[in-house]
This record gives sequence, C-alpha cells and structure tokens, in this order.
Amino acid sequence: MRKSDSKRQAILECAYRLFRAQGFDGTSMADITSQVGGSKATLYSHFPSKEELFVECMVAALENYMSDTLKHLDASRSDPEAALRNFGTSVLNFICSPEQVEVRRLMIAEAVRSGTGKLFFDKITALRSQIASFLAACMTSGMLRRDDPDLAADHLGALLEAEILEPLLLHVREAAPDEEEAALAARRAVATFLRAYAPATPSINVVAAPNGHLRRLPA
Repeated sequence: MRKSDSKRQAILECAYRLFRAQGFDGTSMADITSQVGGSKATLYSHFPSKEELFVECMVAALENYMSDTLKHLDASRSDPEAALRNFGTSVLNFICSPEQVEVRRLMIAEAVRSGTGKLFFDKITALRSQIASFLAACMTSGMLRRDDPDLAADHLGALLEAEILEPLLLHVREAAPDEEEAALAARRAVATFLRAYAPATPSINVVAAPNGHLRRLPA
C-alpha cells in the first residue's frame, strides 16, 4: 500500500470511530487531525469536506463487504434464484448487524446536511449498478422478463430490507437475525421478486379443427 493510501485509510478509520461516538456535529476536522496526526491540509487533500469524509466513512465498510457478496451474482450460472438467495442472505447478515444498523441511522439523521444524503445515495447507486448488470444478463437470457434492470435492482433491495431492517431501524426489534432467519427472509424476498419479474408465459388460442376437435395454437 502506498503511503498516501495508508494515510487515507488511517483517516477513514479514525473519522469513522469519532463520527460513531460523537455524531456529525460533535466531530470536527480538527478533532480528526489531532488523532490521526499530520496537518489539516493533508486531511483536506484526501477529503475536500467533512460531508464527503462522513459519507466515505459510512460507505467504506459496505464497499469492502459487497466486493465479496457480489461474487454470488455470477451471470454465467444457470440458477439465478439460488444466486439471488445466497446474495440476499449475505446482504441481510451485513446490513442487519448492530454496527451497520447504527451507521444507517446516523446516515439518515445527517442526510439533510450539505448534500450528504445525495452523496450517500450516489455511492449506493454505483454499487447497485453491479446488481443491475446481473439482472440485465438474466433478462437477456430469458430467465427474467425484460424490464429496466436498474429499477429491478431497486425493487430487489427494497424487498430484502423490508422484513427485518426496517423494524431494526425503527427500534421495533432489537436483535439482529441469525443465519437461519436471514436465509428465510432472503428466500421470501427473492420469491416475491421472481414472481414480479417472471418471464411472460405465451397465451394459448383454442381453435376448432375441420374434424371438430379443438386445437391449441400459440398466440
């Protein structure tokens, strides 16, 4: 790792710890500089604003985790349902962990600040595009009906989050799901998604043959 890369990583780790402990308002760039060492000029050379540093901190763990999770989505596989279930289970185990629930709450609370919410959304959209690519391949092969793959990726994400993550974010439940519960939730979400995006079944026309018998013709 280059020196500049290691410095950037050290800044991210320090800022992430401070933001989680003190919140956005309670953490200043001076606080981060004093703990990580160096100058504020060095800090700003890596991150032009506190808002951008905050978003990078919130997204970094997700990006690192998703690089492995996205491997479940292999467009060459013949069983997209199994790929989506494995992907969904892995995603739920991560986003429903206590640390990530806390991070999501913090991100939502600070979303209105200086475009922070948009910065976070843009980062998530970049990750979601990789899911959309898998879904687009499934649509091309006929495994899913043709539609907007980006919208389909949004629908899949919403279905995965609805059953467990939303109650966790709203303090309706406190305990993160175990592996079995996450797998069942992912299975239900994927089943609903596949029903919505199932390939169209050709309709059948029934006509009378000259001998009086009924004959089925594809539409």
